[in-house]
Amino acid sequence: MIGLIEDASPGLQIAIFIGAGAIIVVAGSKLAFVADRIADQTGMGEAITGAILLGAATSLPGVITSTVTAAQGYPSLAYSNAIGGIAAQTLFLVIADFMHRRANLEHAAASLVNIVNATLLIVLLSLMLGAASGPDISIFGVHPVSLLCFVVYGFGLRFAQNARDEPMWLAAETKDTRADIPDEDSHRTSLPRTLAVFAGCLLAVAAGGYAVAETGTAFVSSLGVSESLVGTLMTSTVTSLPELVTTIAAVRAGSLQLAVGGILGGNAFDTLFASFADIAYRDGSIYGAIAGSDIFLTAIVTAMTGVLILGLLRREKRGFGGIGFEGWSVGALYVTAIAGVIVLS
Repeated sequence: MIGLIEDASPGLQIAIFIGAGAIIVVAGSKLAFVADRIADQTGMGEAITGAILLGAATSLPGVITSTVTAAQGYPSLAYSNAIGGIAAQTLFLVIADFMHRRANLEHAAASLVNIVNATLLIVLLSLMLGAASGPDISIFGVHPVSLLCFVVYGFGLRFAQNARDEPMWLAAETKDTRADIPDEDSHRTSLPRTLAVFAGCLLAVAAGGYAVAETGTAFVSSLGVSESLVGTLMTSTVTSLPELVTTIAAVRAGSLQLAVGGILGGNAFDTLFASFADIAYRDGSIYGAIAGSDIFLTAIVTAMTGVLILGLLRREKRGFGGIGFEGWSVGALYVTAIAGVIVLS
């Protein structure tokens, strides 16, 4: 398939890329509603469901893109697709914050689970920075940090579940805080049918993710664009569109913890893209093959996440323009990240 796309005209390549993005958006737009219903029917709660189920589901196009491009010998494209997606999705929270006019989103959706997920993300990003800047080592072509990230991620999910079941810290209740209360009509549809709809959406976004991967590598080889630039600005943005759609849909439905939990949990899961890509990349560790712009992007994304945690802790009710200081700071850091990638590429 990749050969056919590479031989196609630039116009057709772009059309395929846009078409794949449209499939991802349409299927992804249904995931938030279905995930919210699963949260109510299973009793898992919005924050946990958002972090595990919705976060992983909306990340599926990205993980397919990173794995396929790494297997085809494009390590920087695979890595920048993962980190660029985290940057874009963190920015999506700012967009959702503008949509929630009643109060600052980080104030209304504050929960210990969301703070735990954001902290887990910083730990994973720090491990990746260490692997990229440290000695270039690998075991059977895989860096030990890639395997460690799976362990840390699993521990973080268990930690988040314990924090929900037996919280040792609670967000102060205000009139703007939105609690996680199950919908009364959530059981009108059976759980098996809800899961079947969810699975159908997964298949659609997976197909779209594969098409994005193929067109992304075609852009690099046929158009001469750098891997980091394509990964940061193109494939990561398109594969992250389900997060934007589902986050806005969740905010409009009043499922604020699902919205924030979906982004933060999805971001933590997205770090595993690099681990999957490292396993698929057969010319050594992927961390030794990425560009300097990818390392720069990882550092900025770590800072964006740290600012978001500060926003969840500070909980401004309404800052300048209706959003808190963290929203404006995240936006500025995102612009800095894109500018840095363009200059370094």
